[in-house]
Amino acid sequence: MDYRDRITIDPGIRSGKPCIRGTRITVSDVFDYLGSGATVPELLDDFPDLSADDVQACFAFAADRDRRLSVLPHEAAF
Repeated sequence: MDYRDRITIDPGIRSGKPCIRGTRITVSDVFDYLGSGATVPELLDDFPDLSADDVQACFAFAADRDRRLSVLPHEAAF
């Protein structure tokens, strides 16, 4: 899945946070909801504008962003 088909960044929407295309729901909104203990089916029930593919795109986006982070040497992490 190419998350870029579903995740957009627009400075005029939610201060430029990554959002699900066509909504004002941010990637972090999705993860905050899931991180609080909600399941994907609960998320989809509470946000009918989202699809399972949108949630999958959030995971793909996060994985790609994590791969792009600069890694500090072990000594610099302390």
